[in-house]
Amino acid sequence: MESYGSLLKTARENKEMTILDVERDTAITRQYIEAMEEEDTAVFPGEAYLIGFLHNYAEFLGLNGDMIVSLYKNKKLQESPIPDGLVPKHRPVWIIPLVSLLILAGLGGIVFGTVKLVGFITMLQAQKAEAAEETQRFHTYTLSEKPLQRRIYKGDHILVPQSEGNIDLAVANTLGLLQLETPAGLQVIDLSDEVELDIDNDGVPDMIVYVSDVSNTDSDRGAEVRMLLKTGSAVGITNLDEIQSADELPTNATQFEILTDNRAYPFTINASFRANCLFRYRIDRKEPIEDYYSSGQVVTITSQNGTRLWMSNGNVVKLQVIANGRSYELESVKAGQVQTEDVKWVKMSDGRYRLVVVEID
Repeated sequence: MESYGSLLKTARENKEMTILDVERDTAITRQYIEAMEEEDTAVFPGEAYLIGFLHNYAEFLGLNGDMIVSLYKNKKLQESPIPDGLVPKHRPVWIIPLVSLLILAGLGGIVFGTVKLVGFITMLQAQKAEAAEETQRFHTYTLSEKPLQRRIYKGDHILVPQSEGNIDLAVANTLGLLQLETPAGLQVIDLSDEVELDIDNDGVPDMIVYVSDVSNTDSDRGAEVRMLLKTGSAVGITNLDEIQSADELPTNATQFEILTDNRAYPFTINASFRANCLFRYRIDRKEPIEDYYSSGQVVTITSQNGTRLWMSNGNVVKLQVIANGRSYELESVKAGQVQTEDVKWVKMSDGRYRLVVVEID
């Protein structure tokens, strides 16, 4: 059987890469890279980490990640101890004269051994099927400035884009809370917490995580989360040339400020519907999008500079703006009232930027 460790090492050496090169490009630490190539499984805190790192390392080297994981699983099965009933026992020479008297017992032993062998083969097949199913359940998601909202499970991986490449986070635990394995150490997020995480230990928050549901009794249920890149570090910074001057706003327009900052950056609007509503929005002067939404539906809008919103019944829409890692609730209007408003950046005369809501007649 091929050695998954030697395949990884050979592929790396063929690419003329050192372990330090791999560590820099993948954010997988040196001890884990060496352990995978030396097939030292004891280094990893759990099998889920090993399988996730094996798959990602193999894909990085241009190998088939599923094949490498299968080689590891096969080796693990082969190294498992064989049940006592399958180990042949040698009879002493002096037993030979008694063979004729023990034929019946021997036949019974053969039948028993056959049954045990069939059972063992069936067990191996079940283990392989279970291992394959376990491997397939792991998923990898890539963050962006658009929120990732879904249920994640232990063994899943979150890729966080950075200027030096992706940082790979492993979901370590989903029992009672969410734990993420990061280069900066284990990060813990409790239920209903929205936190900013510094995952590379450089003193600057990289991502925002909110946990809306997690079980205290069953880790297999996973955790319902919303994740996004920290505003300002996200890819796709606002086009400052398209930002309107605050002096250009209509003097009679009703407006209120969400926040003021020294820079402008992408922001997100979450629209949650409590009843039926015709809803239209236009992002950064692109073509408008319109649809009919019902109770329980949610629309997530990520904008660079500004978004215009139009609601047939503004009272049934709950609007939340997420900017600079904070959430801001927008006020609702009276029931049955049509509402049109802009949520956008404007530039102040002092050079700062203000994120405002402007009501449109």
